[in-house]
Amino acid sequence: MKITVEATVRAPIALVWKAYTSPDDIVQWNAASDDWHTTRSTVDLRPGGSFCSRMEAKDGSFGFDFEGTYTRVVPNSLIEYSFGDRTATVEFSEGAGGVSVRVSFDSEETHSIEQQREGWQAILDRFKKHVEAKC
Repeated sequence: MKITVEATVRAPIALVWKAYTSPDDIVQWNAASDDWHTTRSTVDLRPGGSFCSRMEAKDGSFGFDFEGTYTRVVPNSLIEYSFGDRTATVEFSEGAGGVSVRVSFDSEETHSIEQQREGWQAILDRFKKHVEAKC
């Protein structure tokens, strides 16, 4: 099943794209809650290129690498990637109110659909807040 989350970011498309794809920015916004953080990030933004974000609980109790391979990249417009046996699509579209960022991803079986949607939406909301603070 595909799950979709979305946010409209009030910022220029170039800034939104850079913040979504730059390791320096990713470590600042990529967490679903205040008790988690991303300690490092690598990005090779091209089809066949890989990415990895190390996500850890701030208390040191747990951590994991969120990693995958880019399958399609259209600058300022689209990112598609695979992670494990799942895929995701990130669409960027400019509108009057800002840049719509829509993330669609394959669900997994460990967590409920609602937990997955809430977690990914929380990350996207932190992304929006991070980018808008730069404007």
